[in-house]
Amino acid sequence: KAGGVAGVCVDLILFPLDTVKTRLQSPQGFRKAGGFRGIYAGVPSTAIGSFPNAAAFFITYENVKSVLPHGSSSYLSPATHMVAASLGEVVACLIRVPSEVIKQRAQVSPSSSTLRILSQTLYHEGIQGLYRGYKSTVLREIPFSLVQFPLWESLKDLWSWKQGHVVDSWQSAVCGAFAGGFAAAVTTPLDVAKTRIMLAKAGSSNASGNVLTALGSIWRTQGLSGLFAGVVPRMAAISLGGFIFLGTYEKTRQLLL
Repeated sequence: KAGGVAGVCVDLILFPLDTVKTRLQSPQGFRKAGGFRGIYAGVPSTAIGSFPNAAAFFITYENVKSVLPHGSSSYLSPATHMVAASLGEVVACLIRVPSEVIKQRAQVSPSSSTLRILSQTLYHEGIQGLYRGYKSTVLREIPFSLVQFPLWESLKDLWSWKQGHVVDSWQSAVCGAFAGGFAAAVTTPLDVAKTRIMLAKAGSSNASGNVLTALGSIWRTQGLSGLFAGVVPRMAAISLGGFIFLGTYEKTRQLLL
């Protein structure tokens, strides 16, 4: 529940940054994808998918963490967090990907409604269309989690050790912002590839969902700047998101426990 509440708050507050990022990454370019117009296009899809997605992640994360060996042997704990976070992402992506596909398509064609894009996708591509980019999303999320979560946990440990008591929820949030921003920057090329795969016209080479093919074509046509398209709004959204999300999560968890 804590994860779900946190997830909804973050997604809705930061949605405009996400739209700007998607349009910067889209094949037709920022202006043609809508520029700064209709900045909340696709928000219904996020609103519906957000709570179950975040809840699925945290339920998996906490349960896997409790099953895996941890405790006194501190050298095992980063590995435990990594495995738990990765499995959390694989499960959460089952909910996240369809809502992300619809959201991104709505973001680059703000004149179409979310429902219309959903029905068009189902009509032309079936259920598979909704899962286009599942592999690329998991391939983006796992490295992201592998960087973010161990970094978040170790920053909290360091801060707790420095001040001689466990971090407060706002300090946990600051650590989350740092960890998230850093992980966001490093994984931007994978995010651009995922966007291109989700937005690709059915039948085109990117529509096959191959991440390496997508990265290769971005590199050939736009070079390094193409691979890091949208890095600033992505870092901003994820740092702020990490701050609100992990802060709200710790606070809600303290209230519930």
